[in-house]
Amino acid sequence: MSLVSLVKIKNSDIAKAIEESLNLIGYEIPQNIKNIVIKPNLCYYWDYSTGQTTDPKFIVALINLIRNKTSPDINISIVESDASAMKCKYAFKILGYEKLAKTHKVKLVNLTEDQNQTVNVTAGKYAFKIMVPKTIQEADLRINVPKIKYSTEKVKITCALKNIFGCNPHPKKYRYHPVIEEAIVAINKAMRFHLHIIDANIASGVQPKRLGLVMASQDPVALDTATSKIASVNPKTIKYLQLAQKEGLGKMAFTTKGEPLEYFKAQYPKKSLQNILIGKAYAIAIQTGLNKKLGIE
Repeated sequence: MSLVSLVKIKNSDIAKAIEESLNLIGYEIPQNIKNIVIKPNLCYYWDYSTGQTTDPKFIVALINLIRNKTSPDINISIVESDASAMKCKYAFKILGYEKLAKTHKVKLVNLTEDQNQTVNVTAGKYAFKIMVPKTIQEADLRINVPKIKYSTEKVKITCALKNIFGCNPHPKKYRYHPVIEEAIVAINKAMRFHLHIIDANIASGVQPKRLGLVMASQDPVALDTATSKIASVNPKTIKYLQLAQKEGLGKMAFTTKGEPLEYFKAQYPKKSLQNILIGKAYAIAIQTGLNKKLGIE
């Protein structure tokens, strides 16, 4: 079984919690690396205090840990791509990453503007042409730093695997929505990350709440399975998790190290039955076209 660590942030010491989370899964940052990519979740212009985006302080703690373990001169790139309603250059500036990059001498890379190579990937019964950015290709170590969030009725949970979907440089990501589960898996197959560290200091849930949690694993499937349980979503109902396991991206079976999963499950700002029913009704409305007739977008 894959290892998943759960560490409580104590005395606001994020760096110590990250280091402990890596120690619990037996992960050591390689010494012979030159280029590192860090992929936060910068899905929109929401401040980290909403629980929707990765806290720049979390990234700073990770950068310092990496440089302490390797070299102060190691090349680190923070990457994100444009989306339909979000432009990287604005997200980097608004969310504090532009200042972070100058202060800590790291690169900010908009993957939409990066050179790329197209690869053919299958997931389930679908074939995809995935553009893999040069910065991703050339990285010796790729680190994913997602958030735990509820998503659409179809996807259910956004975390490790879904965050890598954001490495897709194509800005019109909505074109993948009809086959979103397969697209998530295909993009993860094309761009495999070595390490996944969750910033769950503030969780979004149905409202923002300080959870004070850091999780880590080398297996994104195991990690997403664990986070779905924390958010009280049955992982067996998440299609892309089942497919990701089938396609060899990881295992849904996992062993936890550190704090009990049930502790954070009890603390997580979960959806009520009313929220769940509203979500299901909205999904049905979209499928049937009723939302347009009612004027609901």
